[in-house]
Amino acid sequence: MTVARIEPTPAPVPVIGSDAEAIAVAHRLAEAFACEAGTRDRERRLPHAEIETYSRSGLWGITVPRAYGGAEVSNATLAEVTAIIAAADASLGQIPQNHYFVLEALRLTGSEQQKRTWFARALAGERFGNALSEAGGKTVHDYQTRLHHDADGVPVITGRKFYSTGTLFAHWIAAFAKDPDDNLVFAFISPDTPGVALIDDWSSFGQRTTGSGTTVFEQARVDPAAIVPFHESFEQPTSMGPLGQISHAAIDIGIGRGALNETIAFVQTRSRPWIDSGCDTAAEDPYTIAAIGDLTLRLNTADALLARAGRAVDRAMQAPKDDTVAQASIAVAEARAWGTEAGLAAANKLHELAGTRSTLAEYGLDRYWRNVRVHTLHDPVRWKYAAIGNYYLNDIKPPRHGAI
Repeated sequence: MTVARIEPTPAPVPVIGSDAEAIAVAHRLAEAFACEAGTRDRERRLPHAEIETYSRSGLWGITVPRAYGGAEVSNATLAEVTAIIAAADASLGQIPQNHYFVLEALRLTGSEQQKRTWFARALAGERFGNALSEAGGKTVHDYQTRLHHDADGVPVITGRKFYSTGTLFAHWIAAFAKDPDDNLVFAFISPDTPGVALIDDWSSFGQRTTGSGTTVFEQARVDPAAIVPFHESFEQPTSMGPLGQISHAAIDIGIGRGALNETIAFVQTRSRPWIDSGCDTAAEDPYTIAAIGDLTLRLNTADALLARAGRAVDRAMQAPKDDTVAQASIAVAEARAWGTEAGLAAANKLHELAGTRSTLAEYGLDRYWRNVRVHTLHDPVRWKYAAIGNYYLNDIKPPRHGAI
C-alpha cells in the first residue's frame, strides 16, 4: 500500500518590526550566504534555497507601509540591508531589487484593494520578479510588449523581455507592457500561466546567478484586477526613480565592501611581503597599508553618501514635490557615481594587493571584479556626473524616468 507523503506546513514568515531588526537579520543571513558564494558563482548554481531562506526571513516585506502591516523601514535601512547581503553574495543582493521596486510602484499607483492584496502577499514571503526591460529597442524605454484583449475580451500580454532579474525565483511576475492607450502598466502574473515562458539564458561573466534571462509572453491572460497603472509613477513628482536607484547604489557599495574584506583577510593570512620591503609580513608593507587606507576611505565615503541618499528619498516619500524628488534623485546619483568608483577600485586592487596566489580558482576572488563591473553597467555613470553638475551649476532638475 502506498502512503501519500504529507508535506510539512512551512512556518509563518515573521513580520520584521523595526529598522534595527532588519539590519540584524541581514547580518545573520549574510554570514550564512557568504559560505558558498564562491562555489555558487563558479558552478553557476542558481540560489533557489538561499532565496527561499532570504524571503522567508521577513526581509522582503520590510518596505510594506505600516498601514498595511509592514515595518516601513527607512530607505537608508533598505540600502544598508541590500549592501550587507551584496557584500556576502552580489547576486543575492541584486535579486530582490525589483521586488522592492514593484512594492513602491504599488504604494504609489495601486488601488486600495491591490495594496491590501499584494502587500499581504509580500509579508507572507511571496516574491515578485521583474519583466520590465527589453533588448533590441532604440533605448531602454522602447517597450514593444503589449497588453491588449483577446477575442473573449480578456486582457492578455504579448512580448519578450530580457534582464528579467528575479523572475526565475518569483511567485509572481510584474509584467510591464504598453496598454491600448500606449501607457506603461504592469500586471501581476503567475509564472505558471499558459503562454508564459522563463528562459535561463543569462550568460554574463558577472552576476552569474541572478537568473536575469528572458521572459516570453504569448497571449498570456492576466487578471484585470492585477493591472497597475505604472505610468502614473512618473507623471508627477514621486520617489519611484530614486527608490529604484538607491538599491543599485547599495549593491555596488556592498560588492566593494566584500572585496575589501577579502583583500584584508588574504593579506593578513596568505600573502607574502615583497623582498625589498624588509617586512616580516605582507600586512606590514607600507604601500599595502596606504592602499588599504585609501580603499577604506573611499568605501566609508560611499557608505555616508548612501545613508544621506536614503534620508533624501525618505523626504521625497513624505513630501513628494519637484524639489524634494530632484534632491533625492541627485543624492542617489551621487551615491551611485561614487559607489561605482569605490566598488570598482576595491575589486581592482584585490589581486594587486593580495598577490598572485589570490588568483587561484579555489578562492574564486575574481568574482568581485566581474560582479561589480557587470552591475555598474546597469545605467551609465557618466550621465550621473552630468546630471549632478547640471543640478548644482545650472539649477536643472534631473529627468523623472528612474535611471538617474
